This record gives sequence, C-alpha cells and structure tokens, in this order.
Amino acid sequence: MFVRRIAVVGAGYVGLTTAACMASLGHRVVCADLDEDKIGRLQAGEIDIREPGLAGLVAEGVAAGRLSFVVGATGALDELAADAKPVEVIFLCLPTPMGVGGVADLEAIEAVLEELREKLPSGCVLVNKSTVPVGTAERATELLMRSDIPVVSNPEFLREGCAVRDFLNPDRVVVGSDVSDAAERVAALYARLGAPTVLTDAASAEMVKYAANCFLAMKLSYVNAIAELCERLNADIVDVTEGIGYDRRIGQAFLSPGPGWGGSCLPKDTQALLQVADAVDFEFRLLRATIDTNIRQYQRMVDKVREAVTGKRTGSLRWKRLAVLGLTFKAGTDDLRGSPALAVVAQLRQAGAELIAYDPALPADTRINTPGVVLVDDPYLVAKDVDAIVILTEWADFRSLDWPHLATIVRRPVIIDTRNLLDPDVVRRAGFYWVGVGRTLNRRTLA
Repeated sequence: MFVRRIAVVGAGYVGLTTAACMASLGHRVVCADLDEDKIGRLQAGEIDIREPGLAGLVAEGVAAGRLSFVVGATGALDELAADAKPVEVIFLCLPTPMGVGGVADLEAIEAVLEELREKLPSGCVLVNKSTVPVGTAERATELLMRSDIPVVSNPEFLREGCAVRDFLNPDRVVVGSDVSDAAERVAALYARLGAPTVLTDAASAEMVKYAANCFLAMKLSYVNAIAELCERLNADIVDVTEGIGYDRRIGQAFLSPGPGWGGSCLPKDTQALLQVADAVDFEFRLLRATIDTNIRQYQRMVDKVREAVTGKRTGSLRWKRLAVLGLTFKAGTDDLRGSPALAVVAQLRQAGAELIAYDPALPADTRINTPGVVLVDDPYLVAKDVDAIVILTEWADFRSLDWPHLATIVRRPVIIDTRNLLDPDVVRRAGFYWVGVGRTLNRRTLA
C-alpha cells in the first residue's frame, strides 16, 4: 500500500473528519488550524465535534503516529518536512460562509493561498474540499502563480451525524482538475474504499457539489409543499411518500416533511448557486422557488401552532407559554447553524409566545441568538404549565418520553409535531391532541 504525506488545513467538521479518515487509510497526516486553543485540545485528545466514531479514529491515528495537529498551515508543511520528506497533497477544508448578497466568502481560502504560495514544494497537489463557486480552482491557480502546483477540486458529501461513515463508505468520489495526472493522484488516496470515482475537470467537480445540495433542497421543499396539499385534500403524506419512494427514480431519502430545511450547507449553497446563475444571466426560477417555499414553511409551522393553541389560524400567541423540543438543525448533531427550528422559534417569539426549550445535544448554558428563549437540561421541565408542546427536531429520545406524565403537567395537552416523529396513537392515548404535518389525523379534535 502506498502512503502519502498529507496536510489538512482546517480542523473544523470537514477538516478533522478528512484528517482522521485519511490517517485511518494509512496515510501520514498533519492537520492544521489557526485556533491555538482548538489545536491544544486536539493534541490532548479532546474532540469538540459531536460525531460518532470520530474520537476513536483520531485517537487511533495519533497512537499510530499517522496523525498529528499543529497551529497554522505553514506549521503542517514544516512538520512533514521534518520527517525528511515534504508534503505531497494539501487539502483545504476551510469555511466558505455566505457573504454579502449570498455569494460564498472565499477570504479564508485566499489567505491560505497567500501564506503558502512560496512555501509549497514543487509538484505538491493542492486540493480544495471546501464548497466553492465554479471557477474557484482556476482562480486559485492564478493566485498561486505556480505552474508547478496543480489545483484539484474534491468536494465533500458528508452528513453531520454520520460523517465518518459517509467518508469511509461514500456513494461516489468526485475529483476534478485541468491536470489529469493530479486528479488521478488524488483519486488514488481513496482507492481502498472501492467507491465509484468521477474524474472530471475542476469546474464540473465544483458544480457537482452545488448541483447535489440544491437538488436535495428542492426535493425537501417539494415534499413540504405536497404535505400542505395533503392537508387540504385530506390525504396522508406518510402514505404518499411511501408510495412514491418505492419508485427507484425517486428513492426514499429526503422525503420527510418538516419545519423546513437548513444546516450549514443547504442555505448557503442554494444562495451561492443563485448568485452564480445571476452572474451568467441565467434566471434560475426553480431554485428561487425552492428557497421561497422553504422560507414560507417556517411561517406555516407558526400558523399550525396558532391554530392548535387558539383554534384560529390567525389567533394571537401573545403570552402563550410553549414548550419547544429540539433546536439543532437535525438530530445527531449539536449544530445550530441555519437551523429551521431556530427560524420557527424566532417567529414564535415575534408573535409574543413565551418559550422554554430542551435539546439533548445542548447544555442549558448554550447561547441562543433569539432573546427570551429559556433553555433547560431536562425535557420534563419544559412542559410544566405550557399551552402546547412543539417538536422541531427529530430526536429519537422524544419518542420514549413519559407522555402520560407530561399530559398531567401541561396546561393544555396539545402537541404540534413538525417532524411527524411521534406515534399519534401513543400520544393520543396519553391524553394529547396531536397535530402533524401533512397527516389526515390533524382533523381529529381535542377531547
């Protein structure tokens, strides 16, 4: 087995997972970050990221001498050079947040390119794993001003909560470069995984990531719209999605309705692709409708709460006390970035509701940007004397709560289940009036 000397710049979600998994494949990896405190914790074996299997891979890599952590990109090059052989592949796993107008902010990437321009050894391959606009590889080549340093696009497709599994068992590996030999060298790093590999040009590889994420966003917006239509036509979204999901052209994934889609990727990637389309004078109406449908979904969830609590779609929530179960953008993570739960919470607060919240991934002292939300560390504390319980994140833990007991401590036994997480019959037997999304059971009245 060949072993490459790899530097990973960025010890965030993607960077740390990439570094740990590459080390597990037998490569020598140095992971760098500008945050000295973070590097110190990693060197001490402390993992800040909630991700199954990641801590074990990091510990294994460090113990085997294949993985180490340093401060700064230059530090990674120096550490590998100290092994008497220079870096061969350097992955950029840097944040590309949404900038002004929705464009991707490439400041972090450009800063690292500036830092490393004169320090990269000839023949080293520069690989961008960050989600970037089409044309970034070409731009990076111009900024480097090094014809001897090929630039490769190798987008990541990691889902939070199962990133290690996704990395080591990928649906596909996409590698793009205008230098075919460089693309093949990067693809070889993943050879042991046995995954289908797409070798293409850099622009196409960059486009793959946006096309994939925006398609998933469209699928989610579509199923949320179908769920609303089900409610109006007295159809059941659970049966509808089961029926269409067996079609291999559609598939079962991303067919669960909810309060809207979010996270660290889909919101910024949909906006970024809109900006890319606008730049080439293409009116991407389908994608714009996808975003508008998602924004409307937040308000639709608030309207559901209004109707369930007051009996009127336009009823006032002023001074109504609501329990919120779940704040993270999805179960299995402690990530609040782009959380649809927080978007709904913000609108409930604007409507005058008093909110007390619980999330199994968040300690009670977690800072929530929406003022006036009380966060507690016990799910039973949220329910006392509330007018309704609102489920916003699909944590499986919520299914096993003592719902008969909760029914005795609420002011009104009402559940608005925006994830269709609970078994309606179970909570109804416990004494609750249950409202889901796209479910015919919404027609049942409060006993």
